[in-house]
Amino acid sequence: MSDEITLENVERLAMKLPPQDRMKLVTRIREQLSAAAIVDAKPEHVGFDSLTKVDAWLADCDAIAKAVEGEFDSTADLRAIREERASRL
Repeated sequence: MSDEITLENVERLAMKLPPQDRMKLVTRIREQLSAAAIVDAKPEHVGFDSLTKVDAWLADCDAIAKAVEGEFDSTADLRAIREERASRL
């Protein structure tokens, strides 16, 4: 048995969490990435602008998630949207 951590394994485990805990996980990862970007941030850095936009987008997602009552599965929704768009191509 391998102890290798893969993105697929992490995603599978994350999907077992309730939606609120998944949002907390996203928030923690965003904060860690933001902190790393601040330490290594240089305006000419290729990903700097992208990380700033992603950080703002995730903050918007947090606000929307707090406003939405009930359970939802954003990962499933995003996959469905992606599949729908792919089928149009």
